[in-house]
Amino acid sequence: MYNAMYERLGLPWEYGFADVPTSEEADEFLAARDYLALNITTPYKPNAFRAATGKAASAQLAQGANVLVSKGDALIAYNTDGQGCVTNLERMGFSFAGKRVAVCGTGPTALSILHASAVAGASAVMLLGRDKERTHRVLEAYHDRYAALAQATMDFPALQENHRSFVEAFERTTFKYGTYLTSKNALASADLIVNATPLGMREGDGAPFDTSLLRPGQMVFDCVYGHGETALVREATAAGCRACDGAGMLVAQAVETLVIVCEIAGVDVPFGRNEIFEIMARAADFNL
Repeated sequence: MYNAMYERLGLPWEYGFADVPTSEEADEFLAARDYLALNITTPYKPNAFRAATGKAASAQLAQGANVLVSKGDALIAYNTDGQGCVTNLERMGFSFAGKRVAVCGTGPTALSILHASAVAGASAVMLLGRDKERTHRVLEAYHDRYAALAQATMDFPALQENHRSFVEAFERTTFKYGTYLTSKNALASADLIVNATPLGMREGDGAPFDTSLLRPGQMVFDCVYGHGETALVREATAAGCRACDGAGMLVAQAVETLVIVCEIAGVDVPFGRNEIFEIMARAADFNL
């Protein structure tokens, strides 16, 4: 995907892959700074966040980065997961305005999607995990970071517009938490359910919650991609839901990443986001 865009832009950059088996080796790789930019996948998003010297609001709220960009001596962290998820679902015709969203997971991807859903207009967002107290702590910490960032934007005149959008999203959206076992009504009544856990990446993985709660008309989105049809997507489809995997999110967050990297590197991008999405999706052979 990225190399297709680099070729279109006439850039000599090359996107490659690095399989790093341990957290310690990941830290060493990040510290070496032998890259212009990086995408980081699970489970090393917290490592990338810690390695950064500058952290965008998206990474601060998620407490994890899936993008690192070098600029001089700085290493800047971003999280494009939430925007990628929302953009992809909106491309599919889903509107977040006034909707109830349930997000499964308590890691950086889940928090990024929770925040982006609120900003996109959701009326209620519920964070779901296996342990109620842990999930509560994660949500409370997110609230504290959100309040601190909102205050920071208010203190600088140039960020007043950001402050308004922060406050409006926070006031409009009800944030809740629960577990997969105790939040059956929330799952059954949600307009959108997102799986932001690793479940589905290994053969034999089940869904994170009891899929008998699903009903026709719900949208079910699984962030997992490239591992065949997950149990969640299969069972949601059988229940009459509209369901899809994370391939579209992968492309949409890649679009955001490309825009960020090119802006920091001072590269002009003469394409709109929709056109970039189409180019990248074709290059990845995704029928989206």
